Amino acid sequence: MGAQQYLSNLNIGALNEMQETVVSSYRSEHDLLLLSPTGSGKTLAFSLIIQKRMDWNKVGQIQSLVIAPTRELALQIEQVLRKMPNQPKITCLYGGNDLRTEKNKLKEPPHILVGTPGRIIYHLERNNIDLSNLKTLVLDEFDKSLELGFHDQMEQIVRELQKPFCMLTSATELQEIPTFLELNQLNSVNFLHEKGYAPDLTFQTVTASPQNKLKALFKLICKLGTEQKTLIFCNHREAVDHISELLADRDVIHDVFHGGLEQQDRELALLKFRNGSTNILLTTDLAARGLDIPEVNAIMHYQLPYKEDAFVHRNGRTARMQAKGTVYLFLKPDDDFPYLTDNMQEENLEGEYDIPSNSAVTTLMITAGKRDKVSKGDIAGFLMNLPDVAKEDLGMIEVKEKMAFVAVARKSVSGILKHGNNGRIKKTKVRILRS
Repeated sequence: MGAQQYLSNLNIGALNEMQETVVSSYRSEHDLLLLSPTGSGKTLAFSLIIQKRMDWNKVGQIQSLVIAPTRELALQIEQVLRKMPNQPKITCLYGGNDLRTEKNKLKEPPHILVGTPGRIIYHLERNNIDLSNLKTLVLDEFDKSLELGFHDQMEQIVRELQKPFCMLTSATELQEIPTFLELNQLNSVNFLHEKGYAPDLTFQTVTASPQNKLKALFKLICKLGTEQKTLIFCNHREAVDHISELLADRDVIHDVFHGGLEQQDRELALLKFRNGSTNILLTTDLAARGLDIPEVNAIMHYQLPYKEDAFVHRNGRTARMQAKGTVYLFLKPDDDFPYLTDNMQEENLEGEYDIPSNSAVTTLMITAGKRDKVSKGDIAGFLMNLPDVAKEDLGMIEVKEKMAFVAVARKSVSGILKHGNNGRIKKTKVRILRS
């Protein structure tokens, strides 16, 4: 089973030009560097190379290792790899995950290991993983890993390896590649400046004094409404929490995403943003890249980043895959950011705008998951058998290890909670809770 079945499993009709170039450029004796913008499909590109290099007859050996800078990116990569038609065994290691669970999973070595640098080293030092048979190393978002200070950790991991094929990916130009990698006849695929891969963005400015900045942000949110997906970026989590308090006081449904939250809260915030329960996400640069956040319509820089690279990555969350997006920049009258151009238009906020209405759907949590052998179809069938619940009342369903989350029409919530609680899905008695 080859690439076409893989694409079918991912509901993708065909490879884009960048992905086709990566596949055609691959040579087993040459390492590979892929430079391509955020949202262009780098994960699938390197997954196809991993698939090419797998020996499916070998079991009990880790053949491929993918290192990612953040746990969210690691989890996203895991989901893409799980769609391979050969159904490889995959284990994902990351900070915040249960160590005992990870150790138990590693007793039967996976085909593919995905993880963050610190957690990989933790298991290496305790001999929980053996990388002596590794054939493929992927360093995804390599520039971000260096930016976050993982140079020494990645070097420590690479020292354990027997010079496998190496593939680097980055959404920005690399000034230099660290010597510890010892790359072999490096091939490069660069789509950073290719037409159709750079996002189609419109830039609007909002000029306000520090005293009026929060008021201006609220007016813009009201003007745009909450039907479109909006990411609001701040430099610090304290600013995220401050804006969140304002929106909560005004009963504007939103979520927050930053490093100060527990992992399960961060994952739930992204899930609800994906399924349309919340269309406003307040975040730090943690959400600037590497996350599965499709179809973002607008980016708001409540606080502009200090570096141009961070600005580019934030904007890369919208206008993905040839779509269009709008970027709003909040500026003080005396602000001067060297990376900004002079041809941006000022957003008009002179009108009076109503507070946005709630989103049409909300998210419910069901206390059954993969460990109970429960599928999306099982959950959909269970809910549609309840009184007054139609197929169109159900949205995205995501099944986790111990629980599942389903987007449902707000009008259906009370009936689902009344009639569905203590019901059974595949013999498992379930509770249904608001999330």
